[in-house]
Amino acid sequence: MYRFARPGLLAALVAGMAGSAFAADIAEPPIIEAPPPVYQEVDYGGWYIRGDLDYHWSDFSGADYITYGSVVPEPGTGSFDTGDLKGAFSIGAGVGYQVNRYFRTDLTLDYWFSSDFTGSTSGVCGGVACVSTDSSAYSAWLLLANAYVDLGTYYGITPYVGAGIGGARVQWDDLTNTIDGTTDIHSGAQSWRFAYALMAGASYCLTDRLKLDAGYRFSHINGGRMFEYATPTLGGIGAGPGYDNGFNTHEVRAGLRYQFGGRNECSEPVAYVPPEPIYTK
Repeated sequence: MYRFARPGLLAALVAGMAGSAFAADIAEPPIIEAPPPVYQEVDYGGWYIRGDLDYHWSDFSGADYITYGSVVPEPGTGSFDTGDLKGAFSIGAGVGYQVNRYFRTDLTLDYWFSSDFTGSTSGVCGGVACVSTDSSAYSAWLLLANAYVDLGTYYGITPYVGAGIGGARVQWDDLTNTIDGTTDIHSGAQSWRFAYALMAGASYCLTDRLKLDAGYRFSHINGGRMFEYATPTLGGIGAGPGYDNGFNTHEVRAGLRYQFGGRNECSEPVAYVPPEPIYTK
C-alpha cells in the first residue's frame, strides 16, 4: 500500500503547485495606460454676407447761410429759425468675417432714400421784416467699417453690441425759398462727410448658416454744404451758400446674414471624441 500512496502524494503535490501558478495568472489584472484626452478640432468662424432694410429718423441740427445786400454787398450770416426732417427708408448690404464665437467685423454700404426737409428763416427784405418758408430733401450713401461683440447664444438668440466708423456722401436737393409768394431756387450741394455709428441688436438662427438680424443703430454725420448762392428775384438780400450742422439719425433695422464656411452659434454641438485605450501587460 505504501507503493500506491507515494505516487498519489506526488501527483497531488504537482497538481497543487500548478493550480497555484494558474490562480496567480488569473488574479493579476492587465495594466491600462490611457492616452491624453482627444477633442475634435473645431473650425469656428468664416465669411458672411448681409442685407438690411431700415426706417430712420434724422434730427436736424440747424443750418447757417451767408447773406448779401442788394445794392452794396454787406456780408453777414443768418441761421434757420426752424428745421425738420421726415423719416425715410434705406437699404444696405455688406460683407464680413466671424473671427470667433464672440467677435466679428464687417463693411457695410447703405443708401438712405430722400428725407423731406421743411424750415423757415427771418430777416429784412428791402428794409421790411420778412419770413421765408423753405423746403428741400436729402439722401445719402453711408459707408462704415464695423466691429461687433456677440454676447452669447440663448435658445438660438444672440444679442450683440457694436460700433462703426466711416463716411457719408450727402446729397441735398434744390432748396425752394419762398417769401410773400416770391420763390427763389438755391441749387443743392453734395459732399463727403465723416460719420460714425453705435448699434445694438440680436440675431436668430433660421438655419445653421442663415440668421435673422434685427436691432437699433444710432449714426452721426458731420455738417457740410447744404445749398448754393441764389440772386433774389425782386432785389433784397441774396443768400448762400448754406451749411447744415449735421444729423443724428435713429435707425430701426432688420436683415439677413448668411455665413459660408466654418462653425457659428447656429451649428450643431461638436461631440467629444473619446481616446482609444491602450492595454499593456
